[in-house]
Amino acid sequence: MTAMNPPASGPMSMGDAFTHQASRDPHHVAVITPAGQITRGELEARANQAARHFATLGVTEGSLVTIALPNGIDFYVAAAAAWKLGAVPQPLSYRLPDIERNAIIELAEPSLVVGVDPERVSGRPSLPPGWQPDPSLDASPLPSVTSPSWVALTSGGSTGRPKVIVNARPAETDPDVTIVGMSEDGVQLVPGPLYHNGPFTFSVNGLFTGSTIVLMDRFDAAGVLELIERHKVDWMFAVPTMLRRIWQLPAEVREAADLSSLRVLFSSGSPWPAWLKTEYLNWLGPDRVLEMYGGTEQYGSTVITGRESLDHPGSVGRPVGGAAVRILDAETGEDLPFGVDKGIGEVYFMAPGGPGSTYRYLGAQAKSRDGWETLGDLGYVDEQGYLYLVDRRTDMVVTGGANVYPAEVEAALERHPLVRSAAVIGLPDDDLGQRVHAIVDVGVWQAPDAGELRTHLREYLAPYKVPRTFEIVTEPLRDDAGKVRRSALREKRLTTPLSHSNKENP
Repeated sequence: MTAMNPPASGPMSMGDAFTHQASRDPHHVAVITPAGQITRGELEARANQAARHFATLGVTEGSLVTIALPNGIDFYVAAAAAWKLGAVPQPLSYRLPDIERNAIIELAEPSLVVGVDPERVSGRPSLPPGWQPDPSLDASPLPSVTSPSWVALTSGGSTGRPKVIVNARPAETDPDVTIVGMSEDGVQLVPGPLYHNGPFTFSVNGLFTGSTIVLMDRFDAAGVLELIERHKVDWMFAVPTMLRRIWQLPAEVREAADLSSLRVLFSSGSPWPAWLKTEYLNWLGPDRVLEMYGGTEQYGSTVITGRESLDHPGSVGRPVGGAAVRILDAETGEDLPFGVDKGIGEVYFMAPGGPGSTYRYLGAQAKSRDGWETLGDLGYVDEQGYLYLVDRRTDMVVTGGANVYPAEVEAALERHPLVRSAAVIGLPDDDLGQRVHAIVDVGVWQAPDAGELRTHLREYLAPYKVPRTFEIVTEPLRDDAGKVRRSALREKRLTTPLSHSNKENP
């Protein structure tokens, strides 16, 4: 790699952050994957070469670059190349079928698509999977430029209709300032897919501040423990679904793992089941566990430490960063009082910079009341300002006049040792209006029957919350980010006769 003049410390463009870290130590390993590793200097050089090629294809300052690649070094190269041109990376699942992917691409109108064969992207510049920049291209740093938006992420939301969320923050970072407990020049494990918000956001922030990224190509519970021990990982982001699968490993496997290097286990994406949080607080200790709640839109979030969780079990914390939270009646929009008994309503946030200060949508409209915005979650706030989530309003099941929150039933089902994941929905019922229906993923056909599941659930739930019907499946119900699209599951079962289902006698 050719010599370079490092950018001065302090705020700089995200493209320059790669140059800065390479100038500090070009031989320091930046990313480790199952297929190989790359140093800071090699990552900087390859990103500069890729950026020069991107420019010939029409990538310009402020334009979007769709990145539809599996986890790997090439993903980071493409993102860095986009930032070096002042463009906006738009991570997108490489697993999407052509129809769904192309609909998002038409919505985003990127200047370039990376990771898709050109014949599958009609009329738009595209680079196929496995593409590498010409090694003869100039690898020296490009002129500094800062994109007006650092990332554009895709979300299906509860309805399954895609939308693109363009972040309002410019692509600027300070390599001397770490976030959410990371350490400068640390080691971060990334077990999730980079096309999701959390793995992408936190891993690139790790790269900006000098961390070595240990990137898994797919999640494997036992593999997580092995990689933490082998690479002395000190920081990891994981969604609760991953953490539950780790907890379901045999006790002797968990207990044999050396996790002494892990300073911070950070989780977001969906609330932890309270019982699972308790197990981790006991296993790792409260000082190493951190949880955040918030959306990709970033108009508000809450954070709770492990020690706070001991005093406020089930809470997702209090607002941070100057955001404010309100609980509003879903029908009237009136503010609700503190507490679970009278205060369950829709959770609304106000960004410290006001409405629209953190993002803009492509393909959607914000759901707001007087500028306050909501993700559609239901919850309540206690007298000390701690937020508790119950479920999504659109997913609540009203059966016989009583409200049943699917997340509570799913958490109880997933305590069963043979249940890998679960989704609970409401289906039409002539007597009750809706009946509670559980779809249970067991991974293998040797599964607990409906009677065993009901017996298990009665230990944790009131009788009216126990599902009337059970459906056994053998495919995961949650995606790699721990999300479950209950609306799509419900729609499918309204149009297709059920199999493997057992109905309880009234």
